[in-house]
Formats: sequence, C-alpha cells, structure tokens
Amino acid sequence: MADLSSKNPDWWRQAVIYQVYPRSFADADGDGLGDLRGITERLGHLATLGVDALWLSPFYPSELADGGYDIADHRGVDPRLGTLDDFDALVGEAHRLGLKVVVDIVPNHTSHLHPWFQEALRSAPGSPARARYVFRPGQGAHGEHPPTDWQSVFGGSAWKRTPDGEWYLHLFAPEQPDLDWTHDEVRADFRTTLRFWSDRGVDGFRVDVAHGLAKDLAEPLRDIGNLAVTGEAALPRVPPGSHPYWDRDEVHEIYRDWRQVLDAYSPPRSAVAEAWVPGARRVRYARPDELGQAFNFEYLEARWDATELRRVITDELATARAAGASATWVLSNHDVVRHASRLMLAPGTDPEAWLLSGGTAPAIDTGAGLRRARAATLLMLALPGASYLYQGEELGLPEVADLPTEVLQDPIWEQTGHVRKGRDGCRVPLPWRAGGPSYGFGAGAAWLPQPASFASYAVETQTGTDGSTLELYRTALRLRRKLLEGETLTWAPDAPAGVLDFTRCAAWRCLTNLGDEPVPLPPGEVLLTSTPLPDTRTLPPDTTAWLA
Repeated sequence: MADLSSKNPDWWRQAVIYQVYPRSFADADGDGLGDLRGITERLGHLATLGVDALWLSPFYPSELADGGYDIADHRGVDPRLGTLDDFDALVGEAHRLGLKVVVDIVPNHTSHLHPWFQEALRSAPGSPARARYVFRPGQGAHGEHPPTDWQSVFGGSAWKRTPDGEWYLHLFAPEQPDLDWTHDEVRADFRTTLRFWSDRGVDGFRVDVAHGLAKDLAEPLRDIGNLAVTGEAALPRVPPGSHPYWDRDEVHEIYRDWRQVLDAYSPPRSAVAEAWVPGARRVRYARPDELGQAFNFEYLEARWDATELRRVITDELATARAAGASATWVLSNHDVVRHASRLMLAPGTDPEAWLLSGGTAPAIDTGAGLRRARAATLLMLALPGASYLYQGEELGLPEVADLPTEVLQDPIWEQTGHVRKGRDGCRVPLPWRAGGPSYGFGAGAAWLPQPASFASYAVETQTGTDGSTLELYRTALRLRRKLLEGETLTWAPDAPAGVLDFTRCAAWRCLTNLGDEPVPLPPGEVLLTSTPLPDTRTLPPDTTAWLA
C-alpha cells in the first residue's frame, strides 16, 4: 500500500488533491463571496471525502480582473476573503484533519495595482522601476503601434500603451502586466514568497503559467506572424524552445533555483507545473531538480475514445517515468468546461460555440453526461500517479452554460468582443443544502447565480444516498487508498474494442467500456462500479468497474 502519511516526503506522487476555488467554495460572512473561514468550516467535507490534500486557487489581494490571478500582493490575503490569521487557522485545521495544503503561486505577472507596477507608471521610461516589467517603445512614426504582434491569451494585442507613450506586455489581461524574469529583484522576491508561505505550513505549490516566465527580449523584438493567433497551440509547429514567450529553455534555470528553496524544508515542499506544452517538453518541468511534477493536459483534452485515451495514458506514464516524477491526471478545473458536460460534446464540437449557445447547440442529456463523468472518474482514480479533483465534481455538477451575459465576470467575454463566453460556468458557487438563497453557500445570494437544479446536486441531498455521485467518490477514494501499490499498470492483451482494461498490482483490475455495446466482465470480485450493473457478468457502455 502506498504511504500517503504526513511524514512521507513523496506524499504527492499518488495523492488525490482537491482544488478549491475560494470565491466559490463557501461564504462564511454572507457577502456573497467565498472566503477562507468558509473553507475552514467545510474542511470536514474534504476529510470525509477522502482526499489527501487541498489546493487553494488564489486568495491574494486582487481586484478580480482575472478571477484572482491578478495579484496585488503575493504575500497577503484579500480582505474580502479574510486575513493571514484566517489563513493560518485554515492550514492548522487542515493539518489536524490529515490534509496537506497546496497554494497557487503566480509568477508570470502581477496586478496593475501591485506597488511595483504603480511605481513603474509614475517613473520615466528607462527607469529602474520599469525594468522589473517588460516596457518597450512602440512602432510607427509616433510609437503609436504595439512593439510586436504578440497576442494576449484572452484576445487582442498583448501590449497596452501608457499615457507617456511606452507600451507594456500583458500575455493575459491588461490588468496583469508581465514581469521581466531576467531582473534579479524579481527572482529574489519570489524566493521570498516561496519561503513566506512554506514558513506558514504550506506543503506545496501549483505554479501558474509555468512555461511563460522566460521570454526572448533581445532587441529588436521579433514578430511571430500567424503563430501570434494560435498562441500555445503553435508550440508543436516551432523548434523546441524557440517561441519568443512560451516554453523557452531559460525557464528551467528559474525552477532549479526554486528547488533549492523548496528542498531546504523538511519535508521538502512539493510543486506542480501548469505548463501547456507537448509531453516531450513537459518532462523537463517535472524533473526532480526542478518542480517535480507537471500537469498532463492531454488527458483532460482527450476524447471519450478508448484508442485515444490508451495512447495518452501510455505516453504520460512514459513521460513521468523519464522525468523521475509521477503521472498526473485531471478531468476538470477552474479554466475548462466541467467534464460532466464536456465529455458529451460530439467530436469536432467547439466548446466556445456551445457556451455561446447557452448549452443548447447541441443540447446535452445531463443524465448521460453524469454517467460518463462517473465512469471517467473511476478510470482516472485507478491510474498510477496523482489525481486532481475540482470542487463540485464529486457532486456531479454540470457546466452552467446558460449564465446571462450581464452576470459574466471573466475578462475573456469583454476582451474577445463577446466572441468567447469565458470560464464563469465552471466557477458557479457550490450547493451545500437543498434550499436557501444560495443553497447553503452563504447566508445570501452568491456572486454568480446558481440554477434551480443545484438543489438536487447539494451535499446535503447526496450524503447517505445510495448511488449518489458523492457517495461514489467517497467509496472510490476509500478503496483506492487500500488498493494503491506501485506506479505501473499492465494492459490486458485481449481487451474488446472500445474497452480499456488494465491491472494495478496483483489485486486490482480496472475496466472501462467506452463503446456502444455491453461487454462481458472477466472473472473476479466486483469491488465497485460507476453505475449499477444489470447483472454480475456484463459491463454496460459508459461504465467503469474495479475488480479484485
């Protein structure tokens, strides 16, 4: 059995980590916005669920231009969410319950309200204050055009002009100016930030936009033509490490430096990279002398297809093994359509167009979507490595695709000229009870409206209910902890078409039927299934079974 105890420095290798989006988890003070005290009060839910750690998305001071990822103070707490004392209380209670705590660190950019950037705006071009960021003169007779054709992830130019005529780089929202990581003060400040949170008991870090810190800023800055439109998707089409601002080789020097800071603690602090890069490049971020682990987004993006999923799983296990890391698996997070809805979209469906239609083109059978999501979850939890869960998926929550446009908060909506609806649909606050103005999220209404259907998904509704998704997760996580052994799997050589069939150690076999027809179950004791079986020897479509 794998050792996931608090004394094991490798606890993260096969852990189940639960992502908390603080503003949408629980509201203790009734202002409609989730907060740290709300999380602390609900930690019993995570302990009962059976996860090993919680990962907190940003709770730092922010004007919420990008859902908290525009940070004005990387070593503070947003007053609307609490205080440092509240944070310390959260960590203390989590540790008392046996839960590790992972926090987001956002090193690519700050908020435009950060004291450094405010100083830069008050200072002259070429000043030391501006050197911490990427400021450049514009092109054209009067500098009226951006320095390059680089594009923001959120749409439009990645450059914004200041009143004195210079331009600054923002790969995301204009309120998120990019830092210049060649600057010694920037590097020193983030070493201080890593120590600050580690000293407060944080067990690990999730590194936002880990592949974006290093940039080719040699003069003259170069345009990238049609690659500017496709952004990170262009990485497979350029020589490795040659893109001007994504996945440059120089970024690894930064993480080798960070690893020295993280390893100075006992046990060493863990880290996982959010790096949207091909697998062959992702292995570099996960090396033991760098961050140690990296998210595998190919799995999240894979179609509900046995051949494709088997290839992705095999490749990820090989990539992790090459890095000396463990594999990572994730189905949903704060940036993507929830998998209870996404997995039902037909191949070729544009999720952005689907969201713009309010989830009506095509219409989704929520019952079938939940069935498929449950099967996908049991498959993921059987795989070797760490599984990352996103809050609410244990309730089977679908995407809230029909949010009225007037309530949208995600900057993507405005910045793309209403072409992309954004990520608010997966960030709608959680339902804890079947009634009340926000289904138990808080005393009043929530910051994003919840649909009436949330009553049937509430924690209160599902707790103790036979066959509920919440009870499935609780049972699966309890079983997984008992069965976990080793970090390998063996594929069955004779699996029927459309079926994934593998063995984990001698006592655990997992089968998932991704086809359209029932298939026979092999001999063995059925330990758990994602949906009830019609009989003991048949596995229906969109169903996963664990066998002894």
